[in-house]
Amino acid sequence: MAKTPAQRIKKHGANAAVPQHHLPAVINPSTTRTPEKAQSNSNLILIAGVVASLFLFWYLHLLTLNQLTQLSGGLPMPDSLVGGFDRGFAEQLRSAMDEDARGQLNYVHKTAGTLFPLIFGFTWLLLIGTNVARKSLRWALWAVPMLFVVTRLWGNSAVDAMLSAGTPDAGQVALASALTVAGWVLLVLSLLAGAAAVFLGRKKAPSRTDAAGPAAA
Repeated sequence: MAKTPAQRIKKHGANAAVPQHHLPAVINPSTTRTPEKAQSNSNLILIAGVVASLFLFWYLHLLTLNQLTQLSGGLPMPDSLVGGFDRGFAEQLRSAMDEDARGQLNYVHKTAGTLFPLIFGFTWLLLIGTNVARKSLRWALWAVPMLFVVTRLWGNSAVDAMLSAGTPDAGQVALASALTVAGWVLLVLSLLAGAAAVFLGRKKAPSRTDAAGPAAA
């Protein structure tokens, strides 16, 4: 019967040969995270964000806001007016929409009107962040979608406040109109910023490949 290490030490003293036991290293292959895997995960999130943004834009501007024109006597919703609107249009729209119709527009602003800029903004921040390495340029491009999110959400509140007032105030109309125009301009600028980020990312990728070539050789 084999002796235990304690029994061997008791019998032979310091000369006892005690076998050393080593615990095997814990290896979890699933935790390995290569740069290629991280890039693949980012690409999947980007694709999902772009698809969600396109769907929400279609649902908000091309479907829901167009359907609301049935409740306004054919007048377009303020959110759809790229060039803005004046006080006369605001008064005409408010008189054409009853309280229920204004409530439906407010509900749209709180749901799709909020989700679209938030998801679009998050997606574009990720798009720019994964393609632009230079910190100063990255923050400059980030500023555009962040301003878009703030402007659109503020514009939703401004339009609701304008239509809920008994008589639309000139200041309220001017603010809502300016925010609507700014929102569309910032949306276009955000798209351009995203395109610039993708261009910079593709331009940077070949240089990495070329740099790795001589080292591999």
